[in-house]
Amino acid sequence: MNDFASDIEEEESYGSIKTLTILTFIGSSLGIVLGLWTYLQSSQNLAKMQELMNSPDFDKFPDYIKKLYSQNTIDFLIKMDVNKLPILILNFIGCSLCIYGAIEMRKLKMNGFYTYLMGSLLPFIGMYLFMGSTYLKGGYNVYFGLAITVLFITIYGFQTKHLDAD
Repeated sequence: MNDFASDIEEEESYGSIKTLTILTFIGSSLGIVLGLWTYLQSSQNLAKMQELMNSPDFDKFPDYIKKLYSQNTIDFLIKMDVNKLPILILNFIGCSLCIYGAIEMRKLKMNGFYTYLMGSLLPFIGMYLFMGSTYLKGGYNVYFGLAITVLFITIYGFQTKHLDAD
């Protein structure tokens, strides 16, 4: 009976950290795969978009579709294609830091939170450094990714009470 009580206390000491770290493992793994996919498809995506914008059928599209294919989008894809290797490297480092930070937080170490924090913010800072203000014009994907990152940092921040400052 005593073992059961200690198991319950151990689960309570973790809070939601186990669940959050599993989601981090999934999200970071997906980030690595999508980063590699973006690297491999960058030139093709740019060429397809330019071809579509220059086709005579483009004028037949509804206005809301034409807004998605603006010059800002072309500029974004050009800068993304030119800087695709450094962006891939920063993405890989950031996702790896997130995974390592999550592993450390599963061990209830506070340093894991700071490692996760660096890994979460590194790709956004790197993208802004390489792409400038064009990055902020990248559409809803940029803001959605930033919102998810801020959400996870906030939730992890609430869980730091369970972490040891070793």
